[in-house]
Amino acid sequence: MTTSDLAPGDLTVTDPEFVAIHQHFAFDEVLAHTSLSQADRFVVQLGAVVAVGGRTEFRALVVAALDAGVSPIVAKEVVYQATAYVGSARSTDFLVVLNELLTERGVALPLAGQSTTSAADRLPVGRAKQSEIVGTEAVDRMYDQAPADALHFQEFLSGNCFGDWYTRTGLDVQRRELLTFAILVGLGGADAQVAGHVAMNLHVGNTRQDLLDVLTVLVPYVGYPRTLNGLTAINDGAPAGAGEDHA
Repeated sequence: MTTSDLAPGDLTVTDPEFVAIHQHFAFDEVLAHTSLSQADRFVVQLGAVVAVGGRTEFRALVVAALDAGVSPIVAKEVVYQATAYVGSARSTDFLVVLNELLTERGVALPLAGQSTTSAADRLPVGRAKQSEIVGTEAVDRMYDQAPADALHFQEFLSGNCFGDWYTRTGLDVQRRELLTFAILVGLGGADAQVAGHVAMNLHVGNTRQDLLDVLTVLVPYVGYPRTLNGLTAINDGAPAGAGEDHA
């Protein structure tokens, strides 16, 4: 076989050492240090890979996730949830990849709708969901302190981020918050938001250990700088030894 005979991306042939190192680390070493279910592991890894922008790895992970029993709806919700944090310019690319894979498997599209809000109620319902996750006092304070010419950004957060996305079925609020933490860690440059979502995870009932488990399975896919920044946010917002207080 010559180089010209290889299929694009056939790393097992062109880069066997790379594949061996990655597989040992990602599937032997890393998984020995997390208690996440297989389904939850795929959810957070897929979200982080969307944030990183890794379409090749996303495709491989989606195939593995679907083979392991992750439903098409859950896979789709990962990309939908990511839209609020990475923007549609990025998430659209991953919807295309996902739709191609689902179509190859004979899954009829579109999938059953998961929206629970409408244009008429998304803002009040979204603000209520935001208050559930962030805390009513914090949300009220954001509105009260917003300058009049910037109030629409708070309304965008309530109506779009929380009203359009967080209120969807397919993933419950605890899994959405773990997913959002993973997306923000993978995105990089969002340290304030990562710290904020550590607090939000605790507020909805997730624990320091849950967050550490998520961060552990992200290491091979997002690298050490993003991982260590996420770890700092966990250590600051959910210090070791205080986990029971936040459970």
